[in-house]
Amino acid sequence: MSDNIKILLITVSALLLGFVSGFSTNDAITTWYPTLNKPFFQPPNWLFGPVWTVLYIMIGISVGLILTKVENSELKKKALVVFGIQFVLNLIWSPIFFGLKQITLALIVIIILLVMIFYTIKLFSKLNNSSGKLLIPYFLWVTFATLLNGAIVYLN
Repeated sequence: MSDNIKILLITVSALLLGFVSGFSTNDAITTWYPTLNKPFFQPPNWLFGPVWTVLYIMIGISVGLILTKVENSELKKKALVVFGIQFVLNLIWSPIFFGLKQITLALIVIIILLVMIFYTIKLFSKLNNSSGKLLIPYFLWVTFATLLNGAIVYLN
């Protein structure tokens, strides 16, 4: 199997996992979430789907490049473990925030997620500069989401 096909499959897997995490919370997005006080900088709900779609594609390509283009090393193993941890944190945030309605716990998770994304970028950049750069929009979006989550905790 070619490296490009592997990267495509990894990217599709990232998208599917992200969509499963998001779809599991759809009811709360339309019923519970509108009842919360939100800050003035809350974007429209329709924006989240397209943004996350693009981000999951970039995440998939980033990790795909590490898996296919970088020779095995201790640094690669460490980078992939850190990536895995941050990706699990990403996937559990929505069920914690929307499913369990635990906005403070979700804030703790997203702060840890943000730190782990930063660490992933640092490690990926040492292995493949493009892989690290592909994660910068993800880091920026999660920074915004962290501020939004924090504001929701404060306002509620």
